[in-house]
Amino acid sequence: MTDHVLLHPVARVIGGRPEMYEDDWYDTTAVIRLDERFEPDALQGLAEFSHLEVVFWFDRIDEADVQTRPRAPRKNPDGPLVGVFAHRGPYRPNRLGVSVCRLVAVDGRDLRVAGLDALDGTPVLDIKPYLVEFAPAEPVRQPAWATRLMRGYYRA
Repeated sequence: MTDHVLLHPVARVIGGRPEMYEDDWYDTTAVIRLDERFEPDALQGLAEFSHLEVVFWFDRIDEADVQTRPRAPRKNPDGPLVGVFAHRGPYRPNRLGVSVCRLVAVDGRDLRVAGLDALDGTPVLDIKPYLVEFAPAEPVRQPAWATRLMRGYYRA
C-alpha cells in the first residue's frame, strides 16, 4: 500500500469563470482541452453521451486553508456544523472536485461543456461519460439544509 499518489492532469479547463463565486453554474460554458500527450481519438465515442463526470483539482486552494474540523457549509452562519466529508466544497484534504456537466460538442482535443463548476485553468484529472446506470437505483436522501443551500447552484 502506498501513502502517496502522483497524478498528471489529462486536460485543463479553458474559459468559464476566472474566479470562484457560488451559484448559477448552469449556463457557464467552458472548454476542457485534452493534453497534447493524448491524440484526439482518446475522445472517440464520447460525443454520443450527453453528460460527463469530470474529476479536477482545486489548484487555487492553499493546503493551509484545508479544513477538516466540522464547519458550516459555504460559511453559512445558519447552517449546521458538519465534517469535511459531508461537504462538497474545495477545502478538502486532497482538494479534489467532481462535477457532472453537459457535453455540448467534441472538436479535436476540445470538449465544449456547460455547467462545469471548475475555474479557467483548472487541471482536469479524469473525464468519464456519465451513465444512468451509475445513478442510485433507490431514492436519494439528503438533509433539508443541503437542498436549500444548493437551490441556485445549478438553476435550469
